[in-house]
Amino acid sequence: MAYVRRKSHEIHVGNISIGGDNPIRVQSMTNTSTMDTEASVAQILRIAEAGGELVRLTTQGTREAENMSAIHDAVRLAGCEVPLVADVHFNPNVADVAAKYCEKVRINPGNYVDAARQFKQLEYTDEQYAQELQKIENRLIPFLNICKEHGTAVRIGVNHGSLSDRIMSRYGDTPAGIVESCMEFLRICVRHNFMDVVISIKASNTVVMVQSMRLLVEQMQAEGMTFPLHLGVTEAGEGEDGRIKSAVGIGALLTEGIGDTIRVSLSEAPEKEIPVARQLVDMIPECYMLREEALQSIQEDTVTLHLKADNMEQLQLKAAMAVGAIFIDRKAHKLDIIAEGFSEEQLRDLSDSILQAARIKFVKTEYISCPGCGRTLYDLEGTIHRIKAATAHLKGLKIAIMGCIVNGPGEMADADYGYVGAARGKVSLYKAKECVEKNIPEEEAVERLLQFIEEDLKQKE
Repeated sequence: MAYVRRKSHEIHVGNISIGGDNPIRVQSMTNTSTMDTEASVAQILRIAEAGGELVRLTTQGTREAENMSAIHDAVRLAGCEVPLVADVHFNPNVADVAAKYCEKVRINPGNYVDAARQFKQLEYTDEQYAQELQKIENRLIPFLNICKEHGTAVRIGVNHGSLSDRIMSRYGDTPAGIVESCMEFLRICVRHNFMDVVISIKASNTVVMVQSMRLLVEQMQAEGMTFPLHLGVTEAGEGEDGRIKSAVGIGALLTEGIGDTIRVSLSEAPEKEIPVARQLVDMIPECYMLREEALQSIQEDTVTLHLKADNMEQLQLKAAMAVGAIFIDRKAHKLDIIAEGFSEEQLRDLSDSILQAARIKFVKTEYISCPGCGRTLYDLEGTIHRIKAATAHLKGLKIAIMGCIVNGPGEMADADYGYVGAARGKVSLYKAKECVEKNIPEEEAVERLLQFIEEDLKQKE
């Protein structure tokens, strides 16, 4: 069977087009304060120089949304035409402002009109549920009209970690609920003839992410929709774990012909994401063939991969991308990688990392860490390194390290312990989705987390 990419309709975002017959676009997001024009512009230029084709910035308030105008002007003055995307949560008024100054605005169905997720079980009659949907439509229409006036595209970006209690109460924590959260907004867009929309569904769990995106494609097809799709594994982490996890999830879909634009979310400098994303796009034909060969030759529940690679990162991405869908679909549970120039230990560790990224087995500590953005409330990279150094021996444990509350409590529902930015210089600690300590000074928080984990594990012995 030949590789065939899913056909979506084309939309325009500034000077680039997404979907249709256009190449798969790669993008990133700044981690500077959006009120710091100079720092934001400098980082946008670095991302663009690395090959990023869109750059997203957080706009947590109207001040940040207004300042997108200054950032936009400065980027253009520097001779850079990369489209800018505003990232909006919790406040639809901010989206209205940002739509005037950016080429695209991302809104989150989980908190655009619905209240932020609190894990409450809500009861609705069908009539009451319909009324909630009408509230969304009434609020979304003015925003879409502003976007039409200014030629602004929209990303409807669903995050597993921020599904609303309304969706969770009716559909549960399921791919069906994730997809419905997206479809509610898409149906409104279609009714009002607004088609300049890109869709994303992200999760830190690669299995949930892949299953949800596949289901979304099926549902859109059933309803006659062909919107372009943005792919990403959120809170993938940093280093080799972040790269492997991203390649497993994003790669599984790319090799199935799904995806029009991607972001590899790493807890590192944003410009470092671009070469990784570019490699995934470039590897699609080869990894598709490797996947097809593996599917036809699975023996005794084992995939055997024969690979060639110039370096370890290339090997990691190629292997993870080639077999991601196989392990996510549980068509095999063991992986044997053969590659010249790499030691048996390196290949065994890579195999284990891929199986862990696909949630087949857990052989080391799992870290769920966000890439950081202008909302991040502490030194994210330094904190990740400190926590990893102190907890790497806790095999099978899941620890979430989150810059702010946007996805924090939600994505941490899948983690054993969490470390979340609560305010500038303040951190809250979680056990699963329960907050156990609030607003700890940043300089004390890592030690408090480690102490809490140690005490909690002793009680379980």
